[in-house]
Amino acid sequence: MMQEKVLEFLEQRPPEWRLVASAGCVLAASFFGLRWRKRRQIQKRMEEERKRRAESERHMRRELRDFHKQNPAVDSKKILELPLLELIEKLKDDSLTPETVLYSYVEKALEVNDDLNCVTVFLTDCKEQLKNLRAERVRGPLYGVPVTIKEHVGYQGHPSTCGLVQYLDVLDKEDSVMVSVLKKQGAIVFAKTNVPQTLLCYETSNPIYGLTVNPHNRAKGAGGSSGGEGALIVAGGSILGIGTDLGGSIRLPSSFCGIPGFKPTPERMSLGGVRSCIDGMTAVPLCIGPMARDVDSLVLSMKAFWCDKMFHLDPSIPPICFNEETFSSISSLRIGYYEEDGYFQPNPGMRRVLLEAKQLLEAAGHQLVPFRPPRVNTIYEMFIKAMVGDGGRTLADKFNNNVVDPNLADSYLMYTMPRVLKRLLGFLLRPIVSTAGPLEHSPPHCDFTCFHHHYFPCLWPVEVAGDH
Repeated sequence: MMQEKVLEFLEQRPPEWRLVASAGCVLAASFFGLRWRKRRQIQKRMEEERKRRAESERHMRRELRDFHKQNPAVDSKKILELPLLELIEKLKDDSLTPETVLYSYVEKALEVNDDLNCVTVFLTDCKEQLKNLRAERVRGPLYGVPVTIKEHVGYQGHPSTCGLVQYLDVLDKEDSVMVSVLKKQGAIVFAKTNVPQTLLCYETSNPIYGLTVNPHNRAKGAGGSSGGEGALIVAGGSILGIGTDLGGSIRLPSSFCGIPGFKPTPERMSLGGVRSCIDGMTAVPLCIGPMARDVDSLVLSMKAFWCDKMFHLDPSIPPICFNEETFSSISSLRIGYYEEDGYFQPNPGMRRVLLEAKQLLEAAGHQLVPFRPPRVNTIYEMFIKAMVGDGGRTLADKFNNNVVDPNLADSYLMYTMPRVLKRLLGFLLRPIVSTAGPLEHSPPHCDFTCFHHHYFPCLWPVEVAGDH
């Protein structure tokens, strides 16, 4: 019916009209056809990557079956219960072999991943790593320890995607500095773990690898952006993991999942071979650090990381090793603390834990001094300026040739919104924002972008993982 009316209308018009209408239809069909084709290509590439992940799982299951056939008496449960320090001692005195420990954790990681979706790929060169480990004359401090790494930490022959399709075909030509140091110190890297798309979200989810859920409650999130590491470690599939942190990406999943994590001082650990989430941004530096089940494991790993290998591969890192004398000192310390900073309010659980830590430190003989950080609203404004100083253009470009993850749909809308509209929305929302506690300090230069960039992406994860 509609088609007949359109044809009747065109027949009553001059030939030029029919020509223009035909050209318009061809252009529209071409436009939507190209968009459909582009989207199909993206979907096809993501499906290929998921098949690659599935094949890596099948490969590890085959190796696991072969190992159990040759070693039927292995008690993996007891191995998985060992803390890192005790595990290392048993590896050093040959009570346990690296193969036994590795495949115990591989088996558990496969089981955990089926439940939580926290691994992006299993690294199938483990046998080669074991062979190289046996050839080493000197056993490093992490000899035989299975380790997992965050997805955007470079590993030779594998992509570091940050959850973005355009990086799937960009394979790392060599190991990152961090992976090289791990191998030098005797560790065996056996898996990469899940991240949010672009890394800038507190929900570990992306269109390629999917959503990682919280081990304590599958209806809740694991935090981000190192949520894959946090989930895998707390569920027992890894004993030591490598995460990264720019705005809480080690600290948040550690908190949500209930494990310790450590964000070192910027530029104390090498980021060589780690893909950045925002190209060219140096004002807010990315950090790389360990995540584990206990604090002793973090200490041991930091001692291992600060070594000649790292200082040689990355001369920009200060050649300062772990200071055992300072760490082991029992002298009383003067420690500053604050319950709230006048800008962000802690929830009751956070306040309770802080006060418990204060009491424990005082009982140990330390002096606790209350203080309030100055000008937190100004610091926060500077942070936002550094993150989206270009109005989100760099982040918007990241989504080209991609399917946008639902958790970042609002962010994408803000990044791609015309500047005039951003300013208008900022003006209209300012009266509302001013009544929302700390939001009253939202920096004026960023308008709605700043309000959205920080708060909208974290509204869902806060609700999802609020109990942890």
